[in-house]
Amino acid sequence: MRFVETSGRTVDEAVGMALQNMGASIDEVEVEVIEEPSKGILGLFRVKPARVKVILKEELSKKAVNLLKSIFKSMELEVDINVEEKEEIIYINLKGPELGVLIGRRGETLDALQFLVNLSVNKKQENRRKIIIDVEGYRGRREETLQKLAVKLANKVRQRGKSIVLEPMSSQERRIIHTALQGRNDIYTFSEGDEPYRKIVISPKK
Repeated sequence: MRFVETSGRTVDEAVGMALQNMGASIDEVEVEVIEEPSKGILGLFRVKPARVKVILKEELSKKAVNLLKSIFKSMELEVDINVEEKEEIIYINLKGPELGVLIGRRGETLDALQFLVNLSVNKKQENRRKIIIDVEGYRGRREETLQKLAVKLANKVRQRGKSIVLEPMSSQERRIIHTALQGRNDIYTFSEGDEPYRKIVISPKK
C-alpha cells in the first residue's frame, strides 16, 4: 500500500504536504499521526514538528478486480470485467468465451466466487460494500426461471392440496422464491433445514 511520511509545523501542514506529494485528496487517504508538534519550554528548546503517515486507500472495486484477474489468470481464462457502482453495492459482470465453468451447477460456483471476493475485499474494512458478481446476465435469467418455477409449483400445490418441498437452494435463491409468492392468499412458503441444505416448502393455506 502506498504511503508517505512527512513533517510540518502542524498536523494539517504535514498532511497537506503529503497530499501534494501523492497527488491525492483527503478523501482518498487515511492519516496516522506519528507525533504531535510540541512547543519549546520558555523558548529554550527548539519546537518539534508534527510527523504524519498518509496512506492511500485502495478502492474496493479495484481490489475486487485485481483479485478476480489473479484467479482467472491461474485458471487460464480470458475474461472481460465490467464494474458498475451503485450506492453501497459494487456490480461486477464477467464476459468471455467458455465461462460456464464460473457458473457451475445452478450457480453454485458463481456464488462461491462471489462469497470469496466479498470476504477478501471487505476484510479489515470499516465501510464494507456488498459485491455482486454475474456472468453475462446469468443471475437475471436464473431469477426469471425461479420466479416461473415458483408460480408453477404454487399452482400445483393449490390444485393438489399437498405441500411441495424444493431442492436445497442458496439464501439468495430462496429469497427469490419467497418474494415471488408472498402476495398469494392460497399458499404460503417457509424454509426448513440447515445450510447448505436448507429448502423451501410451499404449502396450501387451509
